[in-house]
Amino acid sequence: MSIGPEASITDERSAPTDDPADVRDSGEKAVAGRSLKQIAWRRLKRDKVAMTGGAVVIGLVILAILAPLLTRWFGHPINEFHNDQIDATLGTPIGPWGGISKEFILGVEPTSGRDVFSRIVYGAQTTLVVAVFSAIVSTALGTLFGLAAGYLGGWVDSVISRVMDFLLAFPQLLFAIALVSVLPDDLFGLDGRWSRVIVLISVIGFFGWPYIGRIVRGQTLSLREREFVEASKSLGARSGRILFRELLPNLAAPILVYTTLIIPTNILTDAALSFLGVGIPPPNPSWGGMLSEALSYYTSDPMYMIIPGVMIFVTVLAFNLFGDGLRDALDPKAR
Repeated sequence: MSIGPEASITDERSAPTDDPADVRDSGEKAVAGRSLKQIAWRRLKRDKVAMTGGAVVIGLVILAILAPLLTRWFGHPINEFHNDQIDATLGTPIGPWGGISKEFILGVEPTSGRDVFSRIVYGAQTTLVVAVFSAIVSTALGTLFGLAAGYLGGWVDSVISRVMDFLLAFPQLLFAIALVSVLPDDLFGLDGRWSRVIVLISVIGFFGWPYIGRIVRGQTLSLREREFVEASKSLGARSGRILFRELLPNLAAPILVYTTLIIPTNILTDAALSFLGVGIPPPNPSWGGMLSEALSYYTSDPMYMIIPGVMIFVTVLAFNLFGDGLRDALDPKAR
């Protein structure tokens, strides 16, 4: 065994090194850690069903944003009447399949002859605005009151919990019908469409917050006893900092998941109110309103009922599939 200079050189070359260049030269790959966001995104990408739902949601959002352009390129103005496309005796579209043709790619409305495609596109704009913003209102209120009830406890928890129980038992749909019916169509100085949109966002958002409030309260009750909360208290942190800097980031995953799952519920509520005649006022387009108008023609022109019904079904299904996939991706116990 040699212990001369050659041996020392050999030992020096074979010794481990921390230099990244040496690691690259030797062909070894360093193990890189992944954050929770990266893990969740990797799981979500593997869920083809959830990604398909997300793609449909993105497509619907683009459809709503580009409604004026799409109407100009592929349709006609939403309140433009085409009496030449309507049978004067029956009041139904002249062509087959509800008047579908190259000029009217989704047909025309019975009696009025308005372009169904343009009204579907603008109906998507109205429906998504109501559903998304009412979900934001519900999430904000539910998170705020849920955090306060779960962390502060005592009489604050008792009062907030009783309010949540009252609102959960209150007939939301009946109250919305009564409230929307007595409000003027030109509220806040806006036209009938956007004035009613603000009213629907307020009503649906207010009655929706107890659901997420209960979830946030339950999660907060389990988190407030954790070591990081006790450490913040020992360092003199105030309740506001603990609530919004310590507890809220740990509740981001369930809040995000519930927000995506409450949007389809809001879509159905908006469609139900419009179907009953207290949602978006005519002649402004809405999917629920189109279904209500189609009741008189479902035997002679079934396409007029099928098209908005399919749009509601596809939209709700896409949000549910994406929300379920997001829930699985953000679940730390999932494999």
